[in-house]
Amino acid sequence: MSARLPLSALPLPAPSQLLIHRLTPDTRAPSVSAFRSDVLSNSPSLQRRARLLAAQSHFSFVNPFPFPFPYDIEPPGPDDSPVTDKNAYVETWLAAREAIHERSSQCPNAVLRIHDPKLRETPRVLLGVAETALRDCLPNLDVGDTFSVLGEPSLSGESANENGSASPEAVSAREQLVDILSGYSVLSTPESSDDSIAFAPWSLRYSGHQFGTWAGQLGDGRAISILVTPHPSDPTQTIELQLKGAGRTPFSRTADGLAVVRSSIREYLCSEAMHALRIPTTRALSLISLPSLPVQRERTESACVLTRLAPSFIRIGNFEAMNGPANMFFFGGGQQEADWEGLRVLGEWVVENVLGLGVKVGEPWGRELVLEVARRNGRMVAGWQAYGFMHGVLNTDNVSILGLTIDYGPYAFMDVFDSFHVCNHSDETGRYAYKYQPNMIIYALRALLSSLSPLTGAEIESGHAVKPGWATTKSKEDLEAWRKIGMKLKDEMERVAQEETAVEYGRLMRLRLGLRFVDVRDETTLFSPLLDMMEGQRLDFHGTFRTLCAFRPGMSRDEEALDVFVRRLVEFSEPGEGAREWERKRMEWRKWLDVYAARIGREEERALWTSEVDEERERAMRGVNPRFVLRQWVLEEVIKKVEEDVHRGRRMLGKVMQMATKPFEKWGAEGAVGAVEELGEEEKEERRFCGVGERRMLGFQ
Repeated sequence: MSARLPLSALPLPAPSQLLIHRLTPDTRAPSVSAFRSDVLSNSPSLQRRARLLAAQSHFSFVNPFPFPFPYDIEPPGPDDSPVTDKNAYVETWLAAREAIHERSSQCPNAVLRIHDPKLRETPRVLLGVAETALRDCLPNLDVGDTFSVLGEPSLSGESANENGSASPEAVSAREQLVDILSGYSVLSTPESSDDSIAFAPWSLRYSGHQFGTWAGQLGDGRAISILVTPHPSDPTQTIELQLKGAGRTPFSRTADGLAVVRSSIREYLCSEAMHALRIPTTRALSLISLPSLPVQRERTESACVLTRLAPSFIRIGNFEAMNGPANMFFFGGGQQEADWEGLRVLGEWVVENVLGLGVKVGEPWGRELVLEVARRNGRMVAGWQAYGFMHGVLNTDNVSILGLTIDYGPYAFMDVFDSFHVCNHSDETGRYAYKYQPNMIIYALRALLSSLSPLTGAEIESGHAVKPGWATTKSKEDLEAWRKIGMKLKDEMERVAQEETAVEYGRLMRLRLGLRFVDVRDETTLFSPLLDMMEGQRLDFHGTFRTLCAFRPGMSRDEEALDVFVRRLVEFSEPGEGAREWERKRMEWRKWLDVYAARIGREEERALWTSEVDEERERAMRGVNPRFVLRQWVLEEVIKKVEEDVHRGRRMLGKVMQMATKPFEKWGAEGAVGAVEELGEEEKEERRFCGVGERRMLGFQ
């Protein structure tokens, strides 16, 4: 592998691979040079004011600016000249705090330059860097002495080895990382760079339906993409680094553009936990606290900036922005008229650079785009259902074109199984309940199809891809006729998504139950009855699957062994039940386990396992059924510890990240014979963190 590089020295991809050179910028800053000269230096408030972009615009250049909002702009002192132009005074005040001053010491031969502010010095505390995301996405990034500074991951707080002294180069690499990923410093190309190759940060414009209601323009209200770099193993694949909570953008509406420690920890941990469960997701790289920056939520909290990674953060809402169901205008927001050329430009970029569909020049691509997005999101939601993940806010602007889990808000992993569980307390109607998540993906896909339908219809009618200006001279009647043709794709799109979900869900559930061949009866004879039983008995979802790893078909012929095993299964239900209730549960489990044992027997008949089938199946099942689950009580304990004591808290955070990224390990000496008292303090805490928490809180994710 090539030598590691500090963040500012990571290479840029070719301009043809950069969104800012292929899509249409905000007309108020149509180039990097205009952004520097007209916005950053003279009217920086333009990037902080809520406003509707021009209809053709896909993004707006924006510098990170984590700062309390509303901005407390100090009036001039008694010895200063009186203010004659208040607007100019505000712009000057903001410009003095923008990261526009090129740092004197830069990495040699680097394409990008580090820019710092003069009057915005705030403490920046590194809380975590995810080793898994670093390894997978940015293996060539030098983080210096980051992990030494963070300390040895630990739940128990046992004393760790003393950190050794680091080299000046290691300290510099870590400090640079923190400066840039906290939003304090900004990476961009030198001022002398030609606009055809220049680079600056940006935020995306998108629209969407929120809880089924059209909301118009939304956009990256607190997310700013700060870098794109090729993956060293495959230069055709790029990784986009995006800061979440780095300040206001034109899409912030009335919000402050900031994030707090609590919500940032939740997304940081869950992004990597989902990847470990093999569910498509955006990734999380780092977490940096800004302890002196207050953020007003239900209470005053501290700001925090999360860095997340993905090949692209484009969503279904980006297409809705180009052609929404209705135009509207209100104070601070609304929706622009459709822009047909913007729709074409966005679609071509996504087909070629995001989805990589390999469509030949001139061939229709609208249908292929819709069906590929349907396939990807169908697989993603199957993973959610198979692993009991609830997103909580499945608005159309939160659905990724790549089929990645994105925007971790009030999410939860199922504990007591409840198919109608709602993890978002603001979802009063239960729209995004666990059971309805596949339906809500279909709803979002319909929104994508609707936005693209005039273009897709035009391609179907002509037999070739639309060309520049394809709708310029067309009447409303022509566009409506194309829309109707395009919407005929609806049934095929829904069938593709549903089939993809069903196939992937079946595959994952068979893996979780240690089954290898596909039997179309599994859903009705095994999966659904198991979930119905778990729901009726109020059993813990993941605890049940982990316990089933130890099931042996021979237990069905041994009354005593079977009863012992069933008691282990129902340990995860609510306590305090009588003999009659136990007998009911026992009989339900015996009936299901008989069917399960017979199904395993058919696997043996097909010689799908070795002669040591029981041991082999158990190993396979333990490799897909997590021992550690990122439960709500675990998250709350980590958040509390970080807020109370950052040094011990980030060691706990580091250990929970380790457990979340290796969820199938036997944490806490699982299965070890002997009393709990014989375990070390760290193993005791690992075992506790693998538990269900306070039983009285089960079912309240």
